[in-house]
Amino acid sequence: MASVALAFSGGLDTTVCVPLLKEEYGYDEVIGVNVDVGQPTEEFDEAEETADALGLDLHVVDAKAEFADLCFDAVKTNATYQGYPLGTALARPVIAEAILGVAEDEGCDAIAHGCTGKGNDQLRFEAVWRGSDLEVIAPVRELGLTREWEIDYAAEKDLPVEAGDGGVWSIDENIWSRAVEGGKLENPNYEPPEDIYQWTAEPEGETTIEIAFEEGVPVAVDGEAMDPVPLIQYLNDYAGGYGIGRTDVMEDRMLGLKVRENYEHPAATVLLTAHQALEDLVLTKNERSFKKGIEQEWSEKAYQGLVFAPVVDALNAFVDETQDVVTGTATVKVSGGNCRVVARDSEYAVYSEEMASFNTEDVAGIAQEDATGVAKYHGLQERLANDVKASVSKPELTTDGSGETDESDDEN
Repeated sequence: MASVALAFSGGLDTTVCVPLLKEEYGYDEVIGVNVDVGQPTEEFDEAEETADALGLDLHVVDAKAEFADLCFDAVKTNATYQGYPLGTALARPVIAEAILGVAEDEGCDAIAHGCTGKGNDQLRFEAVWRGSDLEVIAPVRELGLTREWEIDYAAEKDLPVEAGDGGVWSIDENIWSRAVEGGKLENPNYEPPEDIYQWTAEPEGETTIEIAFEEGVPVAVDGEAMDPVPLIQYLNDYAGGYGIGRTDVMEDRMLGLKVRENYEHPAATVLLTAHQALEDLVLTKNERSFKKGIEQEWSEKAYQGLVFAPVVDALNAFVDETQDVVTGTATVKVSGGNCRVVARDSEYAVYSEEMASFNTEDVAGIAQEDATGVAKYHGLQERLANDVKASVSKPELTTDGSGETDESDDEN
């Protein structure tokens, strides 16, 4: 008996995939897999109700801890994509691995998702799955389905499809971020209503938050030690109450499409801001400069769903080497929807208050006048280049209106 594991959320796309996998692809059994990376409880309740109505065997895998670990890897790397903290992109490989694990444990012949052919998630899922021996199936993409066709098909088959939010917004939520798209938000000139936000309040009031790090990993908030998942959840609630972590961005997808996305990510904003501030204190100039390129490459690969690629292992090795000294605290002030650093402290600081003070005459035995020679040489090559350019005469260019130039001197 041929069986297929389906990434199942209980939404329209994955619900219509259940009968299609049997009717169009000939599978005898469809096994649903739902992976918990911090979605709202009601989403799991709805998925289970839909699965029961379909007679679908549904497996729910708790992967919050694995996902939180990856989020903290992103913190160590200061990972952002086009100005916002990665969220959905980080979750997809974790979800894909969990689904693949169930598929292999259940002896499935294939694995399937309900992604369209326009988005990023199809690529993120399949980057993980195509490393297995299972056939990969994408009914919505392969059959060219539209949302209207799916709605009509669901009505014809009397499928238990919940509209959810009246079909106005498409929402993806996990413990690290909440993404909102679709509907009128597809118009870049449309100002989103306040009700699209659930994690963040209207920006008002202010407070300070101290984050403690050990080797680049957040371990405590305001002196209270916390494990990764509760730490993220606490900061989402706390910082979100001050309006922290809203992003409205025109995002370039992997397939070339430009889309408008709205994100909420309070914890990610606070942690990334604090971590960067602590790195600025303890890393050398060369480390900070070189790490920027590492961060860019890591973020691009994470956006593409390729966090398990060999190159990312190599990037992580460099990042981990730098994080040995990223231990200490950074304090951020959250106010009016803004998050900024106001203090940082570490025993590994590459900083001397005495050396930096304007009231100190010498620095480690180096007198101020010793810098005179350096000042004379600084910019020497640029000054020389400017003098050379100024001394070279260029021929006068003339034109007769034909578009052709005449570089000869006028001797008449």
